[in-house]
Amino acid sequence: MAISKEIKRLEKSNVKLSVTVPKEDVRAQYNDMLKDYTQNLQLPGFRKGKVPREVLERKFADALKGDAMGRIMESTLQELFKEENLPRSERPLPYSTPELEGEPVLELDKDLQFSVVYDVLPDVKIGQWKGLKVEYPYAEVEKKDIDRELEEIRDRNAIVMDRDDSADARKGDVAAVDYQIFAEDGSAPPSMQRKDFTFTIGSGTNVYKFDDDIIGMKKGETKTIDKKFENDHFESELAGQTRKLEIKLISLKEKKLPDLDDDLAQDVDQKFKTLDDLKNSIKERLGKNLDFRLREKKLNEILKKIMDNTPVILPESMVKLEVEGRWRRLARYYNVNFEAVQQMMSGKDKEWREAAEKALHSRLIIETLMEQQKTEVSDDDVEKEFESIAAANSVEIDEVKKHYDEQAVFNLKEDIREKKITDLLLAENTLKTGKKENYLDFMTDNG
Repeated sequence: MAISKEIKRLEKSNVKLSVTVPKEDVRAQYNDMLKDYTQNLQLPGFRKGKVPREVLERKFADALKGDAMGRIMESTLQELFKEENLPRSERPLPYSTPELEGEPVLELDKDLQFSVVYDVLPDVKIGQWKGLKVEYPYAEVEKKDIDRELEEIRDRNAIVMDRDDSADARKGDVAAVDYQIFAEDGSAPPSMQRKDFTFTIGSGTNVYKFDDDIIGMKKGETKTIDKKFENDHFESELAGQTRKLEIKLISLKEKKLPDLDDDLAQDVDQKFKTLDDLKNSIKERLGKNLDFRLREKKLNEILKKIMDNTPVILPESMVKLEVEGRWRRLARYYNVNFEAVQQMMSGKDKEWREAAEKALHSRLIIETLMEQQKTEVSDDDVEKEFESIAAANSVEIDEVKKHYDEQAVFNLKEDIREKKITDLLLAENTLKTGKKENYLDFMTDNG
């Protein structure tokens, strides 16, 4: 097909593709469609495959032209977009459906002209990316961090025992409650009630934060309170509201923590002979996590500087997909449906959008650098990565390979490729330690 095309760049990484299909091709595709209809269509008074062409055109002229135009435009776009040498600046994003502009008309004795608009990958012109001077925060594994881990281990290995029926609820007890949050009109919606809700008082795992309100209650006791919910509560209909809350204490248990000694270490894993063995293992694990996070922090600071001198105009479809992807991951994490997360995030669209734009911006810089630097991954690189995975999990390399099909190997290669370019970023820029942070804050901060 002798198609001619013209690409015009629009705002926000949109393009307008204007296409001209020669009249000879228009007529040929129309005739092919008509031939297909005459061979397969059955009309009253005619046997199947014996409907004359002129009858079809007389009865269904407009519908035939509309169908033909749809087919011609679809086949034309498919032919254009599957060209191997089509630059990415002209190729539509997989999740951006080309939208027809205007109302083209099919005339069999004229060229067919039509235009579609769609999103493409942004044009990324990398600014200065090496020779930068950046300062990054850091942290260290300290005794208090190891002690905190040990306390969590004690908690997980605690024996939970029923408390006396006359005992008052106190911080640290494991409580099971039935609760009902009432609507503003006094009704009791089932969606706001829970049976046998179990949590440790004062642990912060109770999202409704009525821990302090049940301290002093006894098993079987019911209390109704006026509960004021925070302005940023995850359920938007409760945020900033004061509602009646009825709580019934069903059971009360206490934890008997094991002693911090060699026996505990051996209970955690037989490979530990002494408490010191367990402490050393914790320190090593926290150190590895810290090294990984430290690398992330360094790269974040470098990418911030590159982003400052590499402006990118993100297409709307790309941002929308990234935000929705983050919400869907959140829905899976909390085991709720996507619509519930959308409601939870109501009013926080700007915050999520900014985070999505930042992630996409840095991702596009990494991908562009990989292309510019022609970063390649060899079979030897993949083999070394398999060896590293096997060593980290204390298994044979053949056992690791069993879990990698063709797609998984492709993904692994992309990870290695990205690591090569991030290694280059770390090597080509000057890094200076800045403010020291608390280990927990350092590990959880997304900045």
